[in-house]
Amino acid sequence: MNVQQRSGSGPMAQSPRSPSSQPPYLTVSVSDPAKMGNGVQAYISYKVITKTNLPEYEGPEKIVIRRYNDFVWLRDRLFEKYKGVFIPPLPEKSTVEKFRFSAEFIEMRRQALDVFVNRIASHHELQQSYDLRMFLQADEQSMERARSQETGIFKKKPGDLMQIFKDVQSRVSDVVLGKEKPVEESNPEYEKLKNYIFQLEDHLAEAQKHAYRLVKRHRDFGKAVNLLGNSEGNDLGKAFADLGAKSEVLSVKLQREAHHLLMNFEEPLKDYVRAVQSIKATLSERANAFRHHCELAETIKFKEIDMNKLRLTQSEKLAEAEREYEELKADGAEATRRFETIVKLMNEEIVRFQEQKTIDMGLAFHEFAKGQANLAKGIADAWRSLLPKLEACST
Repeated sequence: MNVQQRSGSGPMAQSPRSPSSQPPYLTVSVSDPAKMGNGVQAYISYKVITKTNLPEYEGPEKIVIRRYNDFVWLRDRLFEKYKGVFIPPLPEKSTVEKFRFSAEFIEMRRQALDVFVNRIASHHELQQSYDLRMFLQADEQSMERARSQETGIFKKKPGDLMQIFKDVQSRVSDVVLGKEKPVEESNPEYEKLKNYIFQLEDHLAEAQKHAYRLVKRHRDFGKAVNLLGNSEGNDLGKAFADLGAKSEVLSVKLQREAHHLLMNFEEPLKDYVRAVQSIKATLSERANAFRHHCELAETIKFKEIDMNKLRLTQSEKLAEAEREYEELKADGAEATRRFETIVKLMNEEIVRFQEQKTIDMGLAFHEFAKGQANLAKGIADAWRSLLPKLEACST
C-alpha cells in the first residue's frame, strides 16, 4: 500500500531519496509467517518489509522480524497517545493450540496484521508516530527491550491488555449510553454518532454470523458430495461412476469457494466488527474527557466561592487558595483543550471511517458476488454435462 505523507502545516521537506518527481510513499507488507519454538513457548514470527522515501526513515528498505506481541505493543502505544483517533483493530489471539498453528489461522492472522499496519501507515496522524517508526525499523532485541521497559498499562501482559480492552468495551454502554449517570454530553451530533456505531455493530455482527454459516454450509456440502462420490460402486454402471467423479469435482469447487469466502468476505466483516469495538473504546475516552472537563469546571466554581469567603474574612489562607485556583484554571483549560481535540479528531475520523468502510465493504460484497457466480456456473456446468448419461440410465 502506497502512503502519501500529509501535513497540516505545508508541504513535506524532500529527502535526498525522494526527488521532486516522485511523491512521498510508505509501503509495508507482512509476510513469511514461521513457527518459532516449541510447546507453550511456541509463537509465529512475521517478516515486516518497509519501503519508503520518507526522510524520517533510515533507508529506502528495511526488513524486520516481528511477533504478535509486537503488534499489540504498537496498538497499545497508539491508543494511549492518540486520543480521539480510531486505532485500527488487531485480530484476536487464539488460545486453542490446535487452531493457532493451523495454516488457515496463520494466513488469516497474517492478512489481518498486514491490514492493521497498513491502516496505521496510511493514517495522516498515526504514520508520523515515533512508535510506528520504531516498530518498522528496530532490531528484535531493541523491540523486546521496548516492550519489557514499559510501565503502567504497557507493563501488562498481552492477555491482560486484551482484557483491559474488553473491560473498556463492556463499560462503554454504561459510560457512553448513560447507564452510570456521570456528567454526559447533550449534543445531538454526539447522540447520532453513538447510535450509528451501536447499530453498525449489531448489523455487522449479524452479517458476519451469516457469512460464517455460509462458509460452513459450503464446506459441509462439499464433504457430503465427496462422500457421495466415494460411495458409488459399479453396480449402477458408468452413469453412477460419472456421478461420483462429478461429485468429487463439486466437492473441490465448494471447498475452494468456502476458503475464498472465508478470506475475502467473512474476514473483512469480522475486521469491521473489531473496528467498531475500537471506535467504542474511543467513545469511552471522549466520555471520560468530557466528564473530567465538567468536574474541573465545577471544582473551579467552588474554589471561587471559597476565595470570596477568604477575601471577606481577610484570611491568611487567601494566597494559598489563589495559587490553587490558578493551578485549577490551568488544569481546567488543559482538560477543555483535550476534550475539544478529541471531538475534532473524532469528527474527522468518522468521515474517514465511513469512506473506507464503503470501499472495503464494496470490495467484500463484490468478491462474494463474483465467487458465488463462478461457483454457480461451475456447479451448473458439472451437472449439465452429466444429465444426458443420467437420462439414458433412467429410460
